[in-house]
Amino acid sequence: MKLDILAFGVHPDDVELGCAGTLLAAIAEGKKAGIIDLTRGELGTRGTVETRRKEAAAAAAILGVSVRENLGMADGFFQNDESNQRLVIQAIRKYQPDIILANAFSDRHPDHGRSAKLVSDAAFLAGLRKIETADDGKIQPVWKPAYVFHYIQDRFIEPGFVMDITDHIDKKMESVMAYSTQFFNPALDEPQTYISSSQFKESVVARALLLGKRIGVGYGEGFCTEKTIGISSFDGLVKQAT
Repeated sequence: MKLDILAFGVHPDDVELGCAGTLLAAIAEGKKAGIIDLTRGELGTRGTVETRRKEAAAAAAILGVSVRENLGMADGFFQNDESNQRLVIQAIRKYQPDIILANAFSDRHPDHGRSAKLVSDAAFLAGLRKIETADDGKIQPVWKPAYVFHYIQDRFIEPGFVMDITDHIDKKMESVMAYSTQFFNPALDEPQTYISSSQFKESVVARALLLGKRIGVGYGEGFCTEKTIGISSFDGLVKQAT
């Protein structure tokens, strides 16, 4: 199955928080999108591996992605090494995305930055024909994505561009709140964490409002890129109110 967009997150819920609106907008345009989680989020204070698995599946159904996989790397301890790079290369070659979305290069959680570099490196290596990988015993063809974009997470990073997600903010937040053990849920008797307060939930919407305001729309998601973006027409630019 070839995908147009493949979003990577080191923990289940990273993609929902960082770029769910962008995936929803792409899917609404008829594009195919998928999600790859690197770890099972097993070090999370709240919930379990099994509840996270069920929540990730529920969020994927809300978003309407074509596929969601988990690579089973070690939460908190995975490294940007050959074995993990090969896992990501296999996923990239399997789904042949034109665009990859990945974690932020620098963030509050150290896993995010390591994941960003791991995915970025693997995206480059996936295009080298002398690196061989297999899927179901068959050698995979090489694949080089056109772009790797990094979504903004906890720390604010000046975006290279902002995607208009105004029509999709409600479903984005529905996908976030599918992680009922992780985020604000007064019915649960679980330890309180940085992300479990009602204020954190509100901050996700506030960030989208802030980024939307930057481009003159209701809500937005911001991305950073190491590669210069080229355009063939001005028609794709968002017209801002003067």
